Amino acid sequence: MSREQHIARTFVELADTLVDDFDVVDFLHQMTLRCRELLDVTDAAVFLAHPGTQLHTPAPCDPGPALLRVLEIACSEGPAVDAHAAAQPVTEPSPADAEARWPQFTLQLRNAGYGRATAVPMRLRQDNVGSLLLLHTGDEPLNAEDAALAQALADAATIGLVQARTIRQQHTVNEQLHTALQSRIVIEQAKGVLAARSNITLNQAFESLRRHARNHRILLSEVARDVIDTGFTPATVPGRPGAPDPNR
Repeated sequence: MSREQHIARTFVELADTLVDDFDVVDFLHQMTLRCRELLDVTDAAVFLAHPGTQLHTPAPCDPGPALLRVLEIACSEGPAVDAHAAAQPVTEPSPADAEARWPQFTLQLRNAGYGRATAVPMRLRQDNVGSLLLLHTGDEPLNAEDAALAQALADAATIGLVQARTIRQQHTVNEQLHTALQSRIVIEQAKGVLAARSNITLNQAFESLRRHARNHRILLSEVARDVIDTGFTPATVPGRPGAPDPNR
């Protein structure tokens, strides 16, 4: 397989987040593997800012003890943090400048045998989800072609993550709407049953259901199901004398 074919296949992989069994950790792990295959880097790790602004790394590429120490400090100091904060690529400066800018990160980086580090942001318009850290054992910075490809891979992964998150959120919203609709139907049925059983108005029946739910800290829909399924009758709430019932 040519490098161009490999790149094309990688972008197809990064776009495939619509499957039912989408696994974000496996997705990000595959991305770090592809970075190591396609770019002139030794290791790669994705950092995500969720929840809040603190970075976390869920899927480093085959981490050993030395790399884990680098990644641990990279969550709070170094190019990954700066790339995420500025939403701009960050290339490690000269060794002296890097030591002054990121003393703890640089120390761990050198102790682990790496020569340089580069990070690119993972962002989609205003949605900044994290950054991609690339580590090199050599002293030369990432060349322009690889830097551009790294950003393109990060952008594609970000689109996939945002798309997957949106779909999950939409599913959650749909489930909540479905639950709310079903609860409303059960409550309306229980109102009618309770009104007929206790010879009260629909408004009084609803107030009785609601008061019982609040007093016992249970869902209104659960009280309604008990009224329908078990014959449970909560204490009746008296209505105001002469008050009309719009539901009658």
